[in-house]
Amino acid sequence: MDEFEIIRRYFFGQSTQRDDVRLGIGDDAAILRVPPGQELVVSVDSLVAGVHFPEDLQASAIGHRALAVNLSDLAAMGATPAWALLALSLPRVDAGWIQEFARGFFALAQRYRVALVGGNLARGPLNITVTVHGLVPTGQALLRSGAQPGDQVCVTGCLGDAAVGLQRLQAHVAMTETDRCLQRFCFPDPRIQAGLALRGIASAAIDLSDGLAADLGHLLRASGVGAQLQVEKLPLSQSLLQHKTREQALNMALTGGDDYELCFTVPQERWPRLEANAREFGCSVTRIGEITDSKDLCCLRDDNTDWPLSVAGYKHF
Repeated sequence: MDEFEIIRRYFFGQSTQRDDVRLGIGDDAAILRVPPGQELVVSVDSLVAGVHFPEDLQASAIGHRALAVNLSDLAAMGATPAWALLALSLPRVDAGWIQEFARGFFALAQRYRVALVGGNLARGPLNITVTVHGLVPTGQALLRSGAQPGDQVCVTGCLGDAAVGLQRLQAHVAMTETDRCLQRFCFPDPRIQAGLALRGIASAAIDLSDGLAADLGHLLRASGVGAQLQVEKLPLSQSLLQHKTREQALNMALTGGDDYELCFTVPQERWPRLEANAREFGCSVTRIGEITDSKDLCCLRDDNTDWPLSVAGYKHF
């Protein structure tokens, strides 16, 4: 089976149908229509076997993750997902693996009405690169650069589960649907609904891929501010606490990575609007700190003593 047969059998015709796709898979390039009054939001991520996921991870989870981590970037910008491009490098043709990868990818794509409109297929080490395109009303995108002193720092969902899930995978724990930590690593849930609900409320936002401390640090630098974080207020799941002590769990939540939740800031005067719109988020929201003018991230316990950071978060280099 050559690359053209693989595309025809596993990718062509499976994509979500959208009226704004004039021409999708099958030509030299896609032709897409950006609606009037909308801006295009574009993001790209590569997933490398052995770096971003264990090489023996099930193919459906790899397909899901490849799209989910990109959709999480759109969520952080308050964008509605629209289209995707997929560049897939495979060491060999394994029909069963490709079918399961496509199943995981398209299940998530259909959930968010993402149309796969093109890409590339090549022989080489397992590597998946996805480019996603989203739409946002002109001037309404969420940015990292809008936080101001006095804004409240918040996160969606729970933190730390995925980092423990990766540890369990590396320990060769078998995947089950009831193991929340494993599920959170293998099948992250991009917070698209929350990102849309935050438009006009959040002053700044970022998605959490490398760990809360690292990613919040990116937001603080972009905004030219600091933050005081109440570490013991970080939201933890009961599943995480089954595997770690509370102290260990809080460290995982602070630095573990792979959460793909949103961290965002809200001006005090907009807090009533956030509370009024809580049902639109599709997940919990927890207030964990406050923006300051110090330019530093200060992590504190409930008694206001320092919480030391052993690591800042994941770095490729």
